[in-house]
Amino acid sequence: MENFVVSARKYRPSNFKSVVGQGHITTTLKNAIKNNHLAQAFLFCGPRGVGKTTCARILAKTINCEKLTADFEACNQCDSCKAFNNNASFNVHELDAASNNSVDDIRNLVDQVRYAPQQGQYKVYIIDEVHMLSNQAFNAFLKTLEEPPKYAIFILATTEKHKIIPTILSRCQIFDFNRIQINDITDHLKYIAREEKIEAEEEALRLIATKADGALRDALSIFDLIVTYSAGNKLTYQETISNLHILDYDYYFKVVDALLAEDISSVLLIFNEILKKGFDGHNFIIGLSEHLRDLMVCKDPATLELIQVSDSAKERYLDQSQQCSISFLLSALNLGNQCEIQYKASKNQRLHVELALMKMAKLPQAIHLAALAQEESKKKA
Repeated sequence: MENFVVSARKYRPSNFKSVVGQGHITTTLKNAIKNNHLAQAFLFCGPRGVGKTTCARILAKTINCEKLTADFEACNQCDSCKAFNNNASFNVHELDAASNNSVDDIRNLVDQVRYAPQQGQYKVYIIDEVHMLSNQAFNAFLKTLEEPPKYAIFILATTEKHKIIPTILSRCQIFDFNRIQINDITDHLKYIAREEKIEAEEEALRLIATKADGALRDALSIFDLIVTYSAGNKLTYQETISNLHILDYDYYFKVVDALLAEDISSVLLIFNEILKKGFDGHNFIIGLSEHLRDLMVCKDPATLELIQVSDSAKERYLDQSQQCSISFLLSALNLGNQCEIQYKASKNQRLHVELALMKMAKLPQAIHLAALAQEESKKKA
């Protein structure tokens, strides 16, 4: 039986060109290689799953490549690249600072740095989760980091830059990795689905990208999970929402339609149906607030790009936003926000959400009465 390789490993980028959503980082690194302006110490920081360790490995492979391509990528053909791809390179050393965080571990590393590479130009030391090092280990590392031999390059990676002491930060060239955009993750998932011959609905892939919260590795893990769950070569939106236990946005459209119609009975019945399906009232009110926010940004073409949904869903948002006044959306958002803040403290949480929904259902009437009163006062004036 063939061993299964998770997508995060199988489709791990092997050159700068294939890194997703970090163009500002890869361009700078390629320019540094091109102009021979490589720093002796790099600090890669940013959220989990955005490509810090991957970029560190690509940089380590590229600077030791014997036959760089025209666009300064590793050739994957020379002895150095082959050794790296087979995890047999003596010039690249990876240290997990989470489990090797003592002074002795760093002293061992510093001892290794003294020896020049037998083959290739650089010895590269990648230290992952560097914020886990103890203060004593950091201090033992300072002198080497400030004045390393010309053949040694250190690449430190961390998710928590604020935990690194300033004396280390001042010795490194700092690269801040961004959360990856939903569109970039969706496009990458489409590419993997094509490679794996999986028929995937765009709505499903976009939902996975949204749920991943900017971390590509999380998105690939969710993708693998749902492909396994569907037990076939098809990935549908319905299977995705049921597996991830996400509330279908159809419910939010129905709720807002009922609120605009001032139909309190329908609103309460929809909320009851949502609770029967096992969803939490707190998650529902958070989701409704997000839906109202998306309707708000649809009111102005300038802010339309702030809504991260598929084109078909965007049409629905645009249609519903035309039916809502700015006053209604702002007031409903305020009620939703207050409900969310006070939810945990409420003794009767269901009633707490229902009360917020009933108030929202009376907003159109209140706005109408306020408009009439304003007109009357203008006539009298």
